[in-house]
Amino acid sequence: MATIKDVARLAGVSTATVSATVNDTAYVSPALKARVQQAVRSLGYAPSTVARSLKIGVTKLIGLIVPDITNPFFTELVHVLEIAAQKQGYTLLLCASDEDVAREIGILRTLQMQRVDGVILAPSGTLSDYRAAGLASYAAPLVLIDRTEPFFDADTVAVDNYAASLEATSHLIAHGHRRLATIAGSSHVSTGADRLRGFKDALGRAGLSVDERLIRAGNFRQSDAYAACKDLFAQPEPPTAIYIANNLMLVGAVCALADLGLACPDDISIVAMDDLPWMAAFSPKITVMRQPIRAMGEAVFEAMLRRLGAGGRKIESNLLMFKPDLVVRESCRDLVA
Repeated sequence: MATIKDVARLAGVSTATVSATVNDTAYVSPALKARVQQAVRSLGYAPSTVARSLKIGVTKLIGLIVPDITNPFFTELVHVLEIAAQKQGYTLLLCASDEDVAREIGILRTLQMQRVDGVILAPSGTLSDYRAAGLASYAAPLVLIDRTEPFFDADTVAVDNYAASLEATSHLIAHGHRRLATIAGSSHVSTGADRLRGFKDALGRAGLSVDERLIRAGNFRQSDAYAACKDLFAQPEPPTAIYIANNLMLVGAVCALADLGLACPDDISIVAMDDLPWMAAFSPKITVMRQPIRAMGEAVFEAMLRRLGAGGRKIESNLLMFKPDLVVRESCRDLVA
């Protein structure tokens, strides 16, 4: 493997000139630069980014921790963030916590040891989890995405999950439904808690009581939602409409309905959280609450750049909340009394 000394010897220059050319840290005349670049190509020299990072204290690496990479919401978000990072000369290190806070804490520590410049995190834990692990503060700049948790000195970018669920449930109520169910997400994270709260408050505003028997935990997982949906329809009085709190749980519920021989919207009306290109492939096409994923991802990276630009100085933490949009399709019918 070629070294910087090999390049300097072939180009007939000093190692300092090679370093200045490769890293663009000082002026080098066009003639010398051309000789160095030719030597680099001839030898296939690759500078040590680790050594350079240790020297200047910048790795150009951003850690990204998501709870479930199989969730299409996070898949699309990763794509948006990767493009934003590349435009600014950064590389993303993608990690999945699998909704396991212990695993997530381990990843946070590993990224810290890798000296990443910053971390983008969709947290799976609570404040007490991170405090117990000694992570009430974090060495690298931190930006939270999707989930709002009151910990760390961090900016947060999320959709208004409460408003999304309130509108989704109200849409079903406007179609005449009075026996509404929800397949909810994990209650210990803000997305799950806020979406369930919005569902319940929509019922209350319409003068409807909350029937706990019609609330099932799907834990943001397809398999759990499948079981939850089957359980709902095993009751003597099953629901006429369901609000499903994310896309993976929608898939599980639709599979359960198919196995039960039930049709949407004839037997059950559905509104789900999250809109993705393949949503329109369902028959019928599913009414959803759409999150502006591209705008959210771009806002996350802008927040990260703001924190990186602060150079370690303490700056005010911001919460940026995006408005969801109701996309009306074919999965709801008017309930005739």
